Amino acid sequence: MRLRDTCGIAVPGVRDERTTVGAMPGPTASERRHSVRTGLVWDAVRGALDEVRPDAGERGAEGQARILDIGGGTGGFAVPLAQLGHRVLVIDPSPDALAAPDRRAHESGVADLVSAQQGDLSDLSGLAGTADLVLCHGVLDVVSDPVAALAALSGALSEGGVLSLVVGQLHAAVIARAMAGHFQGARELLDSPEAGRGRRFTHDEIRGLLAAAGLDTFAVHAVRVFADLVPGSLLDLEAGASAALADLERAVATRPEYFPLAAQLHLLARH
Repeated sequence: MRLRDTCGIAVPGVRDERTTVGAMPGPTASERRHSVRTGLVWDAVRGALDEVRPDAGERGAEGQARILDIGGGTGGFAVPLAQLGHRVLVIDPSPDALAAPDRRAHESGVADLVSAQQGDLSDLSGLAGTADLVLCHGVLDVVSDPVAALAALSGALSEGGVLSLVVGQLHAAVIARAMAGHFQGARELLDSPEAGRGRRFTHDEIRGLLAAAGLDTFAVHAVRVFADLVPGSLLDLEAGASAALADLERAVATRPEYFPLAAQLHLLARH
C-alpha cells in the first residue's frame, strides 16, 4: 500500500503576505492555499505535544518527545517538529520519498533528530518502538484494512501517547464530485466510500474505528471546509485574503455542524 504525506513540504503555517520594494516575490496562490490547509493541523499537532505524558525515564532528553511520522516522506511535519527539539522517525515505503526529510533535516540543522526508515503499516511493530506522538496523515485513506492499520497505530503508542490522524471525509467528497459535474462518480462514492482513489470516512465512522482500536478521541477538527472552494485568483488579488481564510477555517474547525463539509477530518486520540 502506498503511503503519502498530504501535508506537503513547506513548514506549516500561514505566511506573511506583505512585500516590500526589492523583496523576493511573495508566495503564490497555490502556496497560500497550501499554508491555509496545513496551518490548522500544525497548530493542533503542536498542541497535542502538551497532551503527551510519557514516563520521564523513557522520554530521553528532558522535554524531548519521541515522534513517529507514518507516510511523512516529504518531511513537511518531521523537520519542523525536530526544530522544536523533538526526535522524529519517518516511515515511508518509498526510498525516493525518504530522501526528502533527510535532505531537509540537514539543511535545517536537525539531522541528529530526524531519521528515516523504509517500511509500511503492515510491519510497523518491527520497525520502531513505541512513540509519544504518532502522525498518520492521509494514510488511512489508502490502506486496504483500516481496522488492522489502526490496531498497528495503537500498538505504536506509548502509554498516554497521542495519535494525530487525518482522513478524507465522505460527504465533502460526494459534494465535490457533484459540483464538478461527475454525478455518476458522486453516486458511486455515496454508495461505496471505497470507490475511486482512496477511502473516505464519516465523523461517526472514524470515531467508532478509533474506539474499537482502544483509542479515546479527545479532539476533532474540520479541515479544508472552505479552502478548496476559494478561487486561487482571489488569494492573488485580495490583500490579506489568505490570513482571513485561515481565521475562518479556525473559527469553524471545532463546530460539529461543519464536519460534514470538511474535505478532511483531523482527530487526536490517546490510549
